[in-house]
Amino acid sequence: MTEIPSNQENQVTTGATIWLTGLPSAGKTTIAYELAGRLREEGHLVEVLDGDEIREFISAGLGFSREDRHTNVQRIGFLAELLARNGVKALVPVIAPYADSREAVRKRHQESGAAYIEVHVATPVEVCSVRDVKGLYAKQAAGELKGLTGVDDPYEEPESPDLRIESHTQTVQESAAALHGLLNERGLA
Repeated sequence: MTEIPSNQENQVTTGATIWLTGLPSAGKTTIAYELAGRLREEGHLVEVLDGDEIREFISAGLGFSREDRHTNVQRIGFLAELLARNGVKALVPVIAPYADSREAVRKRHQESGAAYIEVHVATPVEVCSVRDVKGLYAKQAAGELKGLTGVDDPYEEPESPDLRIESHTQTVQESAAALHGLLNERGLA
């Protein structure tokens, strides 16, 4: 009988992709990191695939045309599905503005049997522009930036996400708890 190392005895290896879509500054990444901490405490393998980091390291050279955005989402979706199939909870806080791109990622997961949860962080653009974590809304208003998702570039809201979080009406902890609750319901946490 093989002895399990003590640091792995409580490890949960049911993988899944949890895709958090929403406008810039909606709270996607903040919620993802809050949930990641909670899941790690419970023994889950977790990776946060932050859209900004992916653009820097995996999708460097891509612009923000519809085609480039689609390519970026597909690359992230492939990586997330690979992680999910191998027992990791892949938390993906990425805008993914186009419904067809998100649907292609969902289909890839369905075909492989990997669990996929779509979460719409439904923060109104007015709230996002006040939060303006990266200064994008200010740059757009000053004419220094064109193609800002939800302002002068489209954002296609999910019609029927697995969960809709209105981060402007609850705390980060409450948002992460709602998502954790859904994962529990689906047997993923």
